[in-house]
Amino acid sequence: MFTGIVETIGIIKDIQKDQENLHLTIESKITNELKIDQSVAHNGICLTVVAVKENQYTVTAIKETIEKTTIGDWGKNDLVNLERAMILGSRLDGHIVQGHVDQIGYCKEIKEADGSWYFTFEYDKSLKNVTIEKGSITINGTSLTVVNSKLNEFSVAIIPYTYENTVFSTLKVGDAINLEFDVIGKYVKRLSELNILNN
Repeated sequence: MFTGIVETIGIIKDIQKDQENLHLTIESKITNELKIDQSVAHNGICLTVVAVKENQYTVTAIKETIEKTTIGDWGKNDLVNLERAMILGSRLDGHIVQGHVDQIGYCKEIKEADGSWYFTFEYDKSLKNVTIEKGSITINGTSLTVVNSKLNEFSVAIIPYTYENTVFSTLKVGDAINLEFDVIGKYVKRLSELNILNN
């Protein structure tokens, strides 16, 4: 379980294909605090640490993860948002984030706003995921608040700190991003689909 508050940015140093899997080696300033079997969110994707050596560690992504996230498009020297699992009893500064990407979205527009930025994203509505105004959304592992919620589009406002300390500073129009929708909203949507709320 995560909070969507990015701890640091990692650099992908190596990617090895192994049958249907990908082994990614990441360099980060939190590596010396990691251990094997620990969960770390990488741009919102929960992956397990399988090896640690000096200032680098390795995680493995399986076929399911590769098919449903942007991880298959990552390359050497790409930057990724990193967050370790939350500690029970600590403050929940973001929102409840599972590290399970629901679908890929795309950056549609970036607007500067005198010291902040508005990023607009669109996503395939056929999967029936929804946002709500002032609700929570996780973009590449970053917990954010939705503004201008539409059927398959929404925006977020990015403050300078978030822009400078996450991969938002590297995003361009057309870039693919990982989306995790609010877990409470997903349960309500599922219950509604099963007509449980209407009975």
